Amino acid sequence: MNMRICAVVGMSAMGMIVLAGCADVAPPQSGSVDTPAASETPASGELVGQGTVLQQGDEPPQFCLGSVAESYPPQCAGPVLRNWDWSTVDQFESASGVTWGAYAVQGTWDGSVFTRTKEPIPLSLYDTMPYVDPRLAEGKTGDGDEHQLSTIQAELSASGELDLLESWIADGFLVITVPFDDGAMQQSLDEQYGQNVVVVQSALRPPP
Repeated sequence: MNMRICAVVGMSAMGMIVLAGCADVAPPQSGSVDTPAASETPASGELVGQGTVLQQGDEPPQFCLGSVAESYPPQCAGPVLRNWDWSTVDQFESASGVTWGAYAVQGTWDGSVFTRTKEPIPLSLYDTMPYVDPRLAEGKTGDGDEHQLSTIQAELSASGELDLLESWIADGFLVITVPFDDGAMQQSLDEQYGQNVVVVQSALRPPP
């Protein structure tokens, strides 16, 4: 039985436009993906992420680096965010036991938990140049075709090995966003699928 893989057109938490379509692809075989898990890769220095901080009741706050459901209150998931104090930040809302707000947060990444180290900045006040991946610069194209890229997209999604935040197909590339990759994941996917096919982007990046 084939699977239908679709991606949504919209804006990512990192300010990038997500464009992709739907395709019917064969389901991946179990164990066909062998890639380092993004959530297991720590960072040696401080990083900055842009996203929604959301806390449900007394549960630990989460730093949602991917998509956010447009409900009220919103719904999303992400790594646990430590050292967060709502009393010290502005521009947040609360409803039905949920508190949330959109921020740029600087901190450390241990592979599964993000710990705030600097004062967060509401995204409405955060002034930074949009990130442009040089691998996806205007005029550059990947080596993948639509069917191949859709199949890889299905394999990576179904494997459960990667902490995928978003994925989309554009200009011959499958672009995937994970919390953080130190290059090991990109190298592994290059070896598995060939270079110039899959582009791995980190949602958590070094400070500007």
